[in-house]
Amino acid sequence: MVSSIFLSLGSNLGNKEQNISIALEMIEERIGKIISLSALHITTPIGFYSRNDFINCVCEVVSILDIRRLFSITQDIEKEMGRCKKSVAGQYSDRIIDIDLIMAGDLVLNTASLTIPHPKFHNRDFVLTPLCEIAPELIHPLLGKSVRQLKQELDQKHIE
Repeated sequence: MVSSIFLSLGSNLGNKEQNISIALEMIEERIGKIISLSALHITTPIGFYSRNDFINCVCEVVSILDIRRLFSITQDIEKEMGRCKKSVAGQYSDRIIDIDLIMAGDLVLNTASLTIPHPKFHNRDFVLTPLCEIAPELIHPLLGKSVRQLKQELDQKHIE
C-alpha cells in the first residue's frame, strides 16, 4: 500500500546543510520519492544548551514500506551518518542528523519504540513551521486539527 509519510529533519553539527542534503538523498534511495520539501529553517536548540543552531526541514515521502521498516531505515540513516546516541528521557544533545517520523496519513500507533503521530510535534515550532509550508491542511488524526490550526495555536501561546 502506498502512503504519504512526513519526516522532520534537523542538524546542528558540521556542515548542517550538507547533512540534511545527504539524509534526503538516503531517504529517497531507501524509503521512497520525496514529493514535497520545505525550506531550511535556522532554529535555536530546545531542551538543552548548545552554541550550535539547528537547520530543520520537513519532507513528504511517498512509500510502500511498512511503517516499522520505514522507521528502522530512518534510524539506520542516522547511525550511518554518525549519530552516536539518541535522546533518552528528555535529555537532548547536539547531533549530526535527527530524523523524526511525524505523521503517516491517519495512522495512529503507540508502541514501545514508535509513536505516530509524533507525540510532541504539535508543540514544536521547528516542526510546525516547515510542515505548515508543505501541508497546512493536513489533519492531526488524534487532535482533529489542521497543521495550520496547530501552528496558529502554538503562535498564540508564544504571544501570551
